[in-house]
Amino acid sequence: MADDAPRNQYDWRNNWPTHYVFADGTDLGLSVKYQFDLDRFSNDQGTYEDAQTNRRKEFGFFIRKKGVYDATAVFDFHSKTWLDVFFRLQTKALLGDDAGAVRVGFMKTPVGFEGNTSTGTTSFLETSLPMQAVYANRRIGVDWALARKAYLVQLGYYNGGNLQGDLDGRMVAARAAWTPNNSPGHVLHLGGSVSREDPKGTWDGRGHYNVPSARLRALPEAGLITQRLIDSGALSPASHIDRRGAEALWIEGPYSVQGEYLDAKVKLVGKPAYKAHGWYTFGSWVLTGESRSYSAGNVADVVPKGPWGAVEVLVRYSTLDLDDGTTRGGNEHDWTLGANWYLTKYLKLQANYVRAFSDRRDLRIDPHVFEVRAQVMF
Repeated sequence: MADDAPRNQYDWRNNWPTHYVFADGTDLGLSVKYQFDLDRFSNDQGTYEDAQTNRRKEFGFFIRKKGVYDATAVFDFHSKTWLDVFFRLQTKALLGDDAGAVRVGFMKTPVGFEGNTSTGTTSFLETSLPMQAVYANRRIGVDWALARKAYLVQLGYYNGGNLQGDLDGRMVAARAAWTPNNSPGHVLHLGGSVSREDPKGTWDGRGHYNVPSARLRALPEAGLITQRLIDSGALSPASHIDRRGAEALWIEGPYSVQGEYLDAKVKLVGKPAYKAHGWYTFGSWVLTGESRSYSAGNVADVVPKGPWGAVEVLVRYSTLDLDDGTTRGGNEHDWTLGANWYLTKYLKLQANYVRAFSDRRDLRIDPHVFEVRAQVMF
């Protein structure tokens, strides 16, 4: 009995009872993600105001049965937008052989490694410049994914925009990755992705028709502001949008390197096509010895092992060019230093210092941004 006592003690750090598993294996639960940010700006020529407020207040439900299906619905009460709302079926439960998983609903599109990472497990507070501009985010549709130890393949078809009633049009997308090293703490991931979107025009409530258009832009990697330093403006009328990405990830014990190249080509009716491109790379070192987590083509937070949690330091460089032809959207490159403290698997503190350099139509604004985040997620 003395030997059994430690195992029977409740571990509040790593076991929050937010779900219930029934006798048949059905798992029913809720998910919460709360983030509070503080941003401080300097050297910005009065462009931005310091801010501190909620960044995300997400609440959702899920139901799943391992090897059979899973479903989820998540709403962000801060931005008042729907996030993932989908049902996914494992084909092995239906066919007897594993031919991947089929998902239908509202979910993320494949182009963008960093964009497909959960906003609660990103290494930095905000995604990189090219990811903000090129990533298509979520769409209504259906996709199929086959994940194996050595590779990943994903295909998707989307039609109908998003659950907010925006982004009408169709999209086809694909992503593939090769993972010759794929074990905990030892990962090499090399991949690429492509998509084509055919946007549709919309009618407003006053009988006015808005022609199909696209717009590429990015914030200086800070989330509590709305004014961009670089912005293509409305590109219209748009026939289609082609997106491409190349991605790489290396993890070896406490060290990791991740990077992506992304570009977008907007085919305009009666005008030359508009092209934008950018890339980022970052390095990470977990000072306490843990490794970044990886599974099925995506990364997650470091899971701390010690009683005082895990500490990670990072550095990222990102760049984005939105100048093409007569469209002078500007160009920007940012350096970001980061530190993450994973107190438990549910609690995280983050700090970033961003040194941004931008040039748009000969207007140069080079802000310094210091930002801090406190997060609870389960």
